[in-house]
This record gives sequence, C-alpha cells and structure tokens, in this order.
Amino acid sequence: MTRPLLNRRLDGFGTTIFAEMSALAARTGSINLGQGFPDTDGPEAVREAAVRALRDGRGNQYPPGPGVPELRTAIAEHQRDRYGLEFDPDTEVLVTAGATEAIAAALLALVEPGDEVIALEPYYDSYAACIAMAGGTRVPVTLRPDGSRFVLDLDELRAAVTDRTRLILLNTPHNPTGTVLTRAELAAIAELAVERDLLVITDEVYEHLVFDGEHLPLSTFTGMRNRTVTISSAGKTFSFTGWKVGWVTASHDLVNAVRTAKQFLTYVSGGPFQYAVAEALRLPTSYFHDLAADLRAKRDLLADGLREAGFGVFRPAGTYFVTTDIRPLGATDGFDFCRSLPERCGVVAIPNAVFYDAKERGTPYVRFAFCKRTEVLNDAISRLKQLRS
Repeated sequence: MTRPLLNRRLDGFGTTIFAEMSALAARTGSINLGQGFPDTDGPEAVREAAVRALRDGRGNQYPPGPGVPELRTAIAEHQRDRYGLEFDPDTEVLVTAGATEAIAAALLALVEPGDEVIALEPYYDSYAACIAMAGGTRVPVTLRPDGSRFVLDLDELRAAVTDRTRLILLNTPHNPTGTVLTRAELAAIAELAVERDLLVITDEVYEHLVFDGEHLPLSTFTGMRNRTVTISSAGKTFSFTGWKVGWVTASHDLVNAVRTAKQFLTYVSGGPFQYAVAEALRLPTSYFHDLAADLRAKRDLLADGLREAGFGVFRPAGTYFVTTDIRPLGATDGFDFCRSLPERCGVVAIPNAVFYDAKERGTPYVRFAFCKRTEVLNDAISRLKQLRS
C-alpha cells in the first residue's frame, strides 16, 4: 500500500509521553511522578455512592445522552453556588467521558478546516491532536518564565489573532506550568474575545486545586456567558481519575453544538459513577478547602525537595505539577534527562518539550507530579538528591 495507514492529520503524534514514561516506571520499578493521578482513592462516601448505584441498578444500562439528571442538576448548582453562574441543567449542561472527551467534542463541533485555534503553550497533549482531527490550525501563544512563574504576554496573544481565528483554547489553572491566570489577564482575554468575536473553550479541571490566587471562570466576565464553553471534571477534584466523568456548561446553542459531536464519540459512559459524582459535588465546603490545603503542603514538600536536589523550581499556583529547570544540574535535554532518570535514581518525570510546538522552548524543563502520598514524595526527594552527589 502506497498510502500511509494513519490519517495524515495525526501524523507525528504516536504514543503519548504519558504511556511511554508510565511503562518505563513499571519496567524499572521507579516512583512515578510523571502522570498526574493520585496514588490513593478519593472520599469513601463517594466511592460508596457508586457502589450503591451499581447495586440499585442506577446507570447499569445506557444513561441519558446528556447525562443523568441528578448530575446535571448538581453541576448547575455547583456553578451557581461557587461562581454565581446560572445554567439550565436540562439545556446548558452536558456530561462527557472526562474532560478529554469534552475538549475533543467541543473542537470537533466548533472548528472547521482552516480555522485557527489559539492555545497557550505549553499545552496538554490532547489539545494538539484534537485541533488536528478537527482540521484546525494550531497557533501557540507561549507562557514564558518570569521569576518564579510562567506568564502570559497579552500583546503576543492579541497579535496571534487573525481573520481566521475561530477560538481560544484556554487552560487555567494551567497544566503543566501551574500558572493561575489573574483577574486582569482574564479580563483582557474577555475583552479581546468580544472585540474580535471569538469563542473560547476553557479547560478548568484544576479549578479546586488553587494554592495562590483564586480561580475565576471566564464565563463570569462581561460578554463571555454566551461565547464560552466551560469544561471541568470529577477526576482531579475527587481523586477518581479512572471514572472519567467530565462536563460542559455553556449556552444552549453551544451545548447543542458540542452534544452533536459528543453523541458520535462515546455517546454515554460511566452511568453509576455519574450518580456518585452528583453526591460528590454536594460535599461540604470543608472538603474542597481540605483538598487544596493537603495538596499545597505536598506542593511545598516537593518544590523544596527539588530545589535542595539542585533543580531550578517554578512553584505552581495551582494544579498537581511542579515544573523544574534542569540546567542547574548540568543537563540541557529534558527527553534524555527523563529517560535516564529511572536508572540514575529510580524516579520518573515528564519532559515539558512534548507540550511545545517549538520543542527547543521546553527542552530544559521537566515536570513532576505531587499528587502522591507524603511518604512517596519523601522517598522520591531522597532519591533525587543523589543527582547532586
């Protein structure tokens, strides 16, 4: 056959770095600080809610396409109570197979071949693949180091908008840098979107994992309620990443467009888990405060340990991840560094270069996850300090 088997839009994507590094961790018996999943389950009450749903026969057959009513109502209540956003659970909420499917469905629904999509770089790797599958053109706007954090250059963002720009794909709190966009930055993005008549997809899966500053949904800004597709999920907030329950909140017209694409992807998924997540979203406020406090302590533990091990450290304002600079250790290539790290000290990390279009911009940066038990982090820190010896 002369024609390649893989659709040319996916040429160059291959196996994700997360699969590669997790397999490397398993093969070498290393501590996996690469992929962002907790090593303990979430609240017992939420797990038991899933068990009850299974036993009661709720969700064991196909749930409704938009999601079970109990969950859609709980999502609408969450948006109202936390952010003052009013959404009709029947027409403005859509349940998806995790945030990843929500992003894919939104891009497939809203982007046509030739449309430009602006994404903050470094970006979660599925963004690039989903934009490509939709036939769009990815336009990166790079977050750059400035002191202890990565920052957005608003002038660069404005300059990236052309007559072909369809939408901005925004992620805050931002993976992998840990940046939380400020009120002023979000207001400027909202003003730009209104001025240039752009849609915005916001990936807010780390909304409850903010340690410095605050999470502000773009939908709350003037002019953005009817041009923003807000995406979040249960995995990061409740430490059940394997359940893959996500959601979209947006205007009726936007949700209808996203649902049109979503129904031909998974159609439905995770029936019993949807009932459990509905209960999880109604946990007391103290749960969300305690979650952030626990992860803030783990962030500080790992960030301090990495600095003591010789890394340059960017302390994140949110998410699960610490980005580091390996140049103080005499290294320059994040890929080589991460592939050799398990043999050198028994720890796995992720090279940030995979999240960049221009790989050289991310070459010296490496990401570590801190959503692990404290004893695991202490063990990893002890191993990483061997790099200085």
